[in-house]
Amino acid sequence: MERILLAAPRGFCAGVAFAIEVVELALKVHGAPLYVRHAIVHNEHVVRKFEAQGVIFVEDVNEIPEGSAVVFSAHGVSPAVRATAKARNLTIIDATCPLVTKVHNEARRFAEKDYLMIYIGHRGHVEAEGTMGEAPDRMILVETPEEAEVIELPPHERLAVVTQTTLSIDEVMATMTVLRRRFPHMETAKKEDICYATTNRQGAMKAMAATCDVVLVVGSTLSSNSNRLREVAEALGPRAYLLLNVSELQDEWLEGARTVGVSSGASTPDELVEELLGELLRRSPDAKVETLETVRETMEFRPPRDLINLAMSKS
Repeated sequence: MERILLAAPRGFCAGVAFAIEVVELALKVHGAPLYVRHAIVHNEHVVRKFEAQGVIFVEDVNEIPEGSAVVFSAHGVSPAVRATAKARNLTIIDATCPLVTKVHNEARRFAEKDYLMIYIGHRGHVEAEGTMGEAPDRMILVETPEEAEVIELPPHERLAVVTQTTLSIDEVMATMTVLRRRFPHMETAKKEDICYATTNRQGAMKAMAATCDVVLVVGSTLSSNSNRLREVAEALGPRAYLLLNVSELQDEWLEGARTVGVSSGASTPDELVEELLGELLRRSPDAKVETLETVRETMEFRPPRDLINLAMSKS
């Protein structure tokens, strides 16, 4: 190994940093146990760290004792989940990424105007379940361009499309091309649904991967955007692998590699990337480390002012 390329941007996006800060503040305000509906972000390292502080992650708010506090994860929840939480007298603390909330709002507006909607997303993903829950009777999921070619729609007068925020940009474009050809009357949101962080990380990966023999993406198999990063890299030629942390690094992955690229998903703590970099340098102490920055991110989401004030009063 002669060279290690670090993609920039990589790692935590504003939405993930926001969600983690919300849980940290909620712990100060409410103490342990604190309940979180679903993994706060899709990274086991982050989840285990919070579990050690007394956070209990549940998939069903019915598992939470009545009157407790609950944090909704960065991926968002459906109106049905919110209603159940209110019925159980839970104190709701919302850590939904504002960019996911934007898609929820779009779906709600389209539903109010009697649109049928196509939702481009991954079946079973918690973000997809939350968004589709805004209008479950008028939203149809499409996962791939192939599905878009064969989908049959019920009778409708108006049609719109909304998108999961963490998908492959190229695949969404391919799916949209098919849908626009088949349904030219279809309307889209005024602004792109795929979030800036997903776009930026995939752009950085495209700039880096073409010059690499091997690309390592640090992230969880549960993380949609981490999986998409690995796929983007692999499509450009290099061998590409997804690993949760340095312990999963396999010797054969690096065989014959002169340039190794490193990136990480939007929910991956930077310390895990630093540990991987340290291991790569231990194996090849003379390797040159370079950062390839394609865009500088400045977006930041602030937690609710009342939550910050409550946490400060507990300090």
